[in-house]
Amino acid sequence: MLPEVKGTVTRQAHVGVPEGTFEEEHGRQGFFGRVSHLYHTNPPTGWTRIEGPLRPQAFWLDRLTPGDAGDPAAGRPLPVLGNDDVTIAVSRLSAPMPYFFRNADGDEVLFVHRGQGTLETDFGPLAYRQGDYLVIPRGTTYRLVPEAGESFFLVIESREEIRQPDRGILGQHALYDPAMIRTPEPHGHTETGEFEVRIKREGQYTKVFYPFHPLDVVGWKGDLTVWQLNIADLRPVHSHRGHLAPSVHTTFVGGSAFVIVSFTPRPLERDADAQRVPFYHRNIDYDEVIFYHDGDFFSRDNIGPGMLTFHPQGIHHGPHPKAFASQFNKTETDEYAVMVDTRRPLHVLPGALSAEFADYHQSWRS
Repeated sequence: MLPEVKGTVTRQAHVGVPEGTFEEEHGRQGFFGRVSHLYHTNPPTGWTRIEGPLRPQAFWLDRLTPGDAGDPAAGRPLPVLGNDDVTIAVSRLSAPMPYFFRNADGDEVLFVHRGQGTLETDFGPLAYRQGDYLVIPRGTTYRLVPEAGESFFLVIESREEIRQPDRGILGQHALYDPAMIRTPEPHGHTETGEFEVRIKREGQYTKVFYPFHPLDVVGWKGDLTVWQLNIADLRPVHSHRGHLAPSVHTTFVGGSAFVIVSFTPRPLERDADAQRVPFYHRNIDYDEVIFYHDGDFFSRDNIGPGMLTFHPQGIHHGPHPKAFASQFNKTETDEYAVMVDTRRPLHVLPGALSAEFADYHQSWRS
């Protein structure tokens, strides 16, 4: 099909939107596929109420107490959202894990929202700090050792392998130079005693005990390992003349099931006619989750660090009215956030409900 142009529009998306209209991007495949732009005379988020399961939701994750926060010997991260491909959970540790862990159900990405310490693995240790992504392949044995207070992690478990995105015509150094990736050096522990390795498979746990330290690896080679990247290492792609879709900030891909996107500080569009806030859209092929890490989230009201928003497929979302009205008062963003877009619908899990911001869906009202 060839692109059609009907009625009152702007020829260039997100630039020169006709006065009195609100542009919506109606696109497939997470902004990679076919797309149309619709020009409404009212904001698509201007509802008076919502009845049914597609209500946008928000949660104060920093108010949750996962099991490992109260009892690191018995507890595990608290799942808050999930489907058959991915689970999003919260972990809070103030003491070293008293056992070693191995996930046979999937890869893990740990995002360090707060804290510092060491991730001990088969491949060797990695020192972590706030803002780090820690990518742990399926089947890796590891232990987290927080230092100087609590470590708060957003845990993303993927049934498919976590990989770097295809950078295409942007080139291999776009988003982040691969040389910024850090991998561990082998340690080769020699301690003796009794050591527990806890293995998760199909949601069940098996405990295996050894008379020697399980991280006794003295060398490794290959291209499958634990790796680390800090969100501050990212160099966001942007245009000074038009707002780009969030997919240009894709940091990791979980096969065809989901993507992880990082929002970092960047200059805003300088073209006088260019829209600066995210455009209205209804997620057609992906559910959208955003975890707010740090900074001033100028496209949202009443949002702070440690919160998570959930926008399911099919219902509109976009900038809040105050952000839309004041978009030309800023010249750059000052925010760090982690977005997870999933192809299959996510389900809110019981552990999240006690921290829900119940009136979030009404926050678009003027």
